[in-house]
Amino acid sequence: MGELVRQMSGTLLAAALASCAGNAVADDAAENYALHGQFTYVEQETLGFSAPYAGSNSLTPNEGRETTDATVFLGRRLWSDAEIWLVPEVDQGFGLDDTLGIAGFPSAEAYKVGKNQPYLRLTRLFIRDTVNLDGETEKVEADTMMLAGTHSVNRWVFTFGKFGVVDIFDNNAYAHDPKHDFLNWTAVDAGSFDYAADAWGYTVGAAAERYQGAWTFRVGAFDLSDIPNSTRLEPGFHEFELVAEVERRYVLGGAPGTMLVTAYNNRARMGLLAAAVALAQSTATPVSIASVRQYRSRPGIDLDLAQALTTDLGLFARVGKASGNVEAYEFTDVDRSVSVGLSLKGSAWSRANDKVGLAVIDNGISAQEEQYLNAGGLGILVGDGKLPHPGAEQILETFYSAAILPHAEVSLDYQAVENPGYNRDRGPVSIWAVRVHADF
Repeated sequence: MGELVRQMSGTLLAAALASCAGNAVADDAAENYALHGQFTYVEQETLGFSAPYAGSNSLTPNEGRETTDATVFLGRRLWSDAEIWLVPEVDQGFGLDDTLGIAGFPSAEAYKVGKNQPYLRLTRLFIRDTVNLDGETEKVEADTMMLAGTHSVNRWVFTFGKFGVVDIFDNNAYAHDPKHDFLNWTAVDAGSFDYAADAWGYTVGAAAERYQGAWTFRVGAFDLSDIPNSTRLEPGFHEFELVAEVERRYVLGGAPGTMLVTAYNNRARMGLLAAAVALAQSTATPVSIASVRQYRSRPGIDLDLAQALTTDLGLFARVGKASGNVEAYEFTDVDRSVSVGLSLKGSAWSRANDKVGLAVIDNGISAQEEQYLNAGGLGILVGDGKLPHPGAEQILETFYSAAILPHAEVSLDYQAVENPGYNRDRGPVSIWAVRVHADF
């Protein structure tokens, strides 16, 4: 994967440098380059809770951890409708219990890899090319990874390189950004969306989007990890994910809304959960999913809704289902997930840039996965050594984000988790977090 990224980096950067000599941009108001940055610090702690037993993937009572990340976003226009983005990031810190213990993990600012000392990574390096068709021309506002300019309502958009699948798919205006909104993994993304990613959440691949009026159709192909939940990608699409999404924008009662249907299929060396349990029982050995991995599929589908209720109040909801007889590969241990919530701006109390949010989440697993965990199996994030009394993982999250400066905010976040790791013997858990964020 490292060699692939180096080759892509050389190709993309050479194209960017070549474009500097003769960059023709039809729109005089378009940005030719951009530099943005952000800093986010999260301190998160669990309070005491009932924990009569624990396994290697269990959440610990009375624990605190912190994460810090600082990111630079460098954008350059290659030609009139194409741009390249280079996004290095410095990370430091750990999630609670090294990002283990809860399938709906409470901090999307925590990666599955942590270090005490700051370390540098290249999170994204991609080209986005827009092919304008017919229809009205729209203004494009400058954003973190978007150059200001214009595009037509009806258009093609092609993206290829290294980036996050959820940079393009499963987007929601009210619950998709852990730097400003909700923190829980299964609030910011559909819990059952087992999207392709290394342990930091990024992959290599390509996506095509077709915008036509109120509709958008998206497809993508991406590298999966070499083994489930790995720090290394499998290059060359030997293990891969295919994603398709349909988006419909509409107006309901004078308020805008968006509905998405996202379907995916992972093709990789994955294990059947029941086969792992059966092998362990027949051989009187510890259960091991790695021993029954073969090349197979794990499909899933999600429905995503974002609906404005007033100018300041928005509703979001997600419902998702993935195949429950095969191990989860990349994201987290969720076979079905339902989340619903509200996001409110603070205009009513003269704090228009403040925001308050409330979300309720219900995550579940299949009967096969319950048996696998009860036999001592480990998932991506969960595994208490046994699971005699399984139950749905139910989460409530609420936050208040206060704008203290034009480009800085401080947030207080609270999450209550019932049955962490799908285990009715442990919990309930109260988790508090403070988040500090600044950007330019």
